[in-house]
Order: sequence, then C-alpha cells, then structure tokens
Amino acid sequence: MINADLLTAIVTPFGEDGSIDFESLERLTNHLIDTGSRGFVIGGTTGETPTLSHDEKIELYTRFAQIVDGRCVVIAGTGSNNTYQTSNFTKEVSDIPGIDYALVVVPYYNKPNQRGMIAHFDTVAENSSVPLIIYNIPGRTGVKMEQETVVELSKNPNIAGVKQCTPIEELEYIVQNTTDFNVYTGEDAQALEAKAVGANGVISVAAHVYGAEIRKMYDALESGDVQTAGSLMRELTPKMSALFMYPSPSPVKAVLNATGYPVGSCRLPILPLNDEEKIELARKLNLGDNALMETK
Repeated sequence: MINADLLTAIVTPFGEDGSIDFESLERLTNHLIDTGSRGFVIGGTTGETPTLSHDEKIELYTRFAQIVDGRCVVIAGTGSNNTYQTSNFTKEVSDIPGIDYALVVVPYYNKPNQRGMIAHFDTVAENSSVPLIIYNIPGRTGVKMEQETVVELSKNPNIAGVKQCTPIEELEYIVQNTTDFNVYTGEDAQALEAKAVGANGVISVAAHVYGAEIRKMYDALESGDVQTAGSLMRELTPKMSALFMYPSPSPVKAVLNATGYPVGSCRLPILPLNDEEKIELARKLNLGDNALMETK
C-alpha cells in the first residue's frame, strides 16, 4: 500500500522560451514536500501532459525522480487512448529509476465499453515494470469506468490503485469491495470525506497553494480531532473550488507566479489568466484584488 495521504498533481513549470524549467520544478517540489505533500503525480492533467512531446516527458520524469531522490512516492502519467502506444510508453517510463507507479487514464475519445477498458488495462499492466494506478475521470474522458470494473481490475496483481473522480458513493463502494488496493479521490473537495470513509487520501491540485492547511486537516483527522478537521475542510472547500473556476492549471499557476514560485505560462490550448480573471480569482481566494497581478 502507498503510505501517503496527500499527493500533489504537480504543475510543469515553463520558462519564457516555452521549455520545461527544471530549476523552478526543483524549488517547487521542495516547497511542496516542506508543506505536507507525501508524494506526487508528475505528468498528469495538471502537468499539461497532452502538450508535452515524448522526449519532454521522458526527460521530465527522469529529472523529477532525481529531484525527489526517494523522499516520497512518484507516480508518472503514461496513459492515452491508444492501448499499444500506452503499453509501450508505460514500459519505457516504468524502467526509469525512481518511478514507483504509472498513472494510466481510462481511454478517452474512443469510448470503449467496460470489457474494452479491462482489456486495455490488463494489456498495459502486463508490460509494465511498475504497478499501475487507474485514472478514472469521466468529465475529461467522456466515458466512466464503472465501480464494479474498478473492483474487477483490482484483482490484477500489477494494478495497485485508482485515482477516482466520481461521486463519493462510488469511492466508498471501491474501498468496501477491494483489498490492499490504493484508493484516492482526485477531487480536492472530497479530501476529508474520502479519508474518513477509508480511502488513502487525495491527489490534489490545491496542495500547491494550501498544502500546509490540508496537511493540518489530515493530521487532525488522524489524531481523532474531527471537529478541527471539519472546520479546516469547510474553510478550504470554497478556495479549492475557486482554483478550478477557469481551465486548470491556469488558476493555480497564476497563484504560484504571484507568490514567489514562478512556473510560467500554460501551453495552448490553455491560456493564462487575463487581468480580469486574476482579480476575480483573487477575490474568491480572499486576497486583495491586485494580489495576482504581478510576481512578488
């Protein structure tokens, strides 16, 4: 089992020339570990993976594993809607030292049925040197892996868990009907509830900004102080929602850029926030209107 409750789906910093900024990535990674992250997804949705080339991903994953240097778990995104391409790429990534798991998204666009999903993941798992984490996010893929399918795939010895972005009732079902299977919510707003019903925790975007608060919330829950955990979660929920009010990761990148952790812009088709959007986001986060307008 993964011994980590708070994992951050880390952004990919870009320099002014559009290339990956590894110096900024290292600084941000160390900050996130210091503020409570116990692991990372590198090359996920928040990392803008669809805009990265094959060679960029390999360099990103290799250098990120070196940055982390065994301090916490590293999950690398390897999925696509092409089974054999996913299988080959997952095998390549799984051989990188320091990569612990591969995050494989449910195939998008093709709209496979449940049997097709099972065949896809079994094929990829067979060729990977590290265990897979299923990424079930129907809002982005256009199809949902049913809870019963997740449970069926949990029996594959090389499929170790799921990042689940569905209603909490389905998360509960998966927890109840699996054994030694890592279950994470991919919804920040479910962070407390998921842990309370027996999931490992959350794979978070908000942890970029509120990692210390989420860590405090989880530590309170672990110590049995449910009242404090609930109070912290109630304060966090509207801020977590605000970080998704525009296409992700543009809001979280805007906050990082303005608070001393330069991560650059987004790659098309995601645009950086304009001034009007920055003001609105700052208001939702209870910051001053101009708090996100310039780097401090």
